Amino acid sequence: MEFPARSLSAFPLPDGQNSVQFVAFDMNEQQWSLKVSIRNEGRYSKPWLRGEWGDYVHQKGLQKGDKVILTMDEEESGERIYRIRAERKMFGFWYSIDDQQ
Repeated sequence: MEFPARSLSAFPLPDGQNSVQFVAFDMNEQQWSLKVSIRNEGRYSKPWLRGEWGDYVHQKGLQKGDKVILTMDEEESGERIYRIRAERKMFGFWYSIDDQQ
């Protein structure tokens, strides 16, 4: 999954590296080991998500048009906590897919 390059500030890449691994927690506190990578080709960096991303898509039953929201909170200690959730539009409103699990 590609996502906006402006979101890269939430994923500090080690010097000389084009990827970083992190763990995101879903609404059910399940951990997902994910990896953000940047393509080194072309004029602009194009970040994309891998790791257990395919498993997340399968478990949540994601479909075209669903929305995935990945957030980051920084604790006072400097530790970054990532959360991931998926939503689906039904009857004109967005509903959490995690609630349907």
